[in-house]
This record gives sequence, C-alpha cells and structure tokens, in this order.
Amino acid sequence: MTLKRSTINREIRIGRIVAGHYGVSLPPWAHWDAAQWEHVADDPAYDEIRDCMLGWDVTDFGSGDFHRIGRVLLTLRNGRHGDPGYPKPFAEKLLIDPENQRAPAHFHQSKREDIIAVAGGNILVQLEKADPEGKRSGESMPVKVDGVVRDLEPGGIIRLEPGMSVTIPPRTIHQFWGEEGTGWECEGQRWSLSREVSSVCDDKADNFFIDVQGVRFPEVEEDEPRLTYLCNEYPRSTPTPVG
Repeated sequence: MTLKRSTINREIRIGRIVAGHYGVSLPPWAHWDAAQWEHVADDPAYDEIRDCMLGWDVTDFGSGDFHRIGRVLLTLRNGRHGDPGYPKPFAEKLLIDPENQRAPAHFHQSKREDIIAVAGGNILVQLEKADPEGKRSGESMPVKVDGVVRDLEPGGIIRLEPGMSVTIPPRTIHQFWGEEGTGWECEGQRWSLSREVSSVCDDKADNFFIDVQGVRFPEVEEDEPRLTYLCNEYPRSTPTPVG
C-alpha cells in the first residue's frame, strides 16, 4: 500500500491552518516549501533537523486508510541515542488531531511520553500494559493524569480535556485520538491539537505494533509535486553521521 503525495500535501496545509487557528506558532522551517529545503541540502547548519528527523511527519502506517488509521505531526526537537553530537535527552512533537483518527495500537521499549491536550476538543487515550511477549497483558495498571494516580482497567480510556495530560511509560500499549464531535470545524472535520513530550524518540526502531504489521514510513505515490519534504525525506549531499 502507498500513501498519496496529494494526501500528504493536503494534511500539511491543514496542519498549518489548524496550528494558526489555535495560536500555536511554528518554527520558520515548518512553513518551507520543497525548494527551500533543496537550497540548504549542502548546508551543515541544518544537520540536526535532518539527522534527528525534525519536521512534518504524515503516515498511514501502511493501512491504506489514512483518515481512520493515520497521523499528522510535527517533530519540533529530538536527540539521538548514542550520538554525542545530539545529546538532547528529550523530544517534543505537535500532533494534529482530527476526530477519530488514530495510530495502530503500539508500544515503545524505551520511550516514556506525556500526551498533553493543547487546544480544541478532547483527546481520548486508551492504555494497556504489554506482557513480556509484547502482547496485551489483560492487567489493570496505575496511570498518572496531571501527576495524579488513577487505577485503569485493561484497555481503559482516559479523556483529556485541553490542558490535561497523561504519562505513558515504556511497554504500555496505547492509542489516542480526537473525540468525535469536539474541536474546531474545518474542511468538513473537527480538529484538535495535542503535544507529545518524551524521552528521545527513535521512530525507526522503537515502535512495536499490536494486531497489525504497521509500517512507520510507508511508500509514497507521487501523484502530484511535493509541497515540502517529510522528516524522513530531506535532500542532502553529505552522509548521515554515525554516533
């Protein structure tokens, strides 16, 4: 399955509009077009953006059903495990949350993250512990919502209103999405914003999908010219450094 470039372009345009509507300012390069990235392909000043995969990230995880199983986000800061050139121990992402769109259920081996409802409607977060084999444990678990402990049944859902957050420890199976009927209406859908603040994010190696064979960065069908480059596509003439 492929993800169409026209879908990617549309979702980045909407992401910029939604962020602007909620008064969230983006880094200048989040507004760049493809030609501007090509202009700095030889400039090492931009290596951290390329090497740490900052920027726009649009994926359907290989589902072929982007509007149900997909994600649009903007990685704002990140480090790299084992690379002294990028010692930052944290990451931050801005997530564009249309109602009911979600990533496949998955967990991370090393990443600990907070999901923060920023603006718009409510964010629903479904959580369950993974067992030692990486499957659903069926066990209840304590969950911290704004630093307050709650007991959650297996597969229970936390509703985050704007300003609220939940901590997701490593090896916690999770999905989250904009609650239906909440958020700002644009282009025939309702949209909210959330943030992910976490330890270093390694999207190439630290995503473990449940029930499906998820593909973090699907192939792209080039049905129209790219608006800009995704975080895994940047042009460059120098090799990626190895830590």
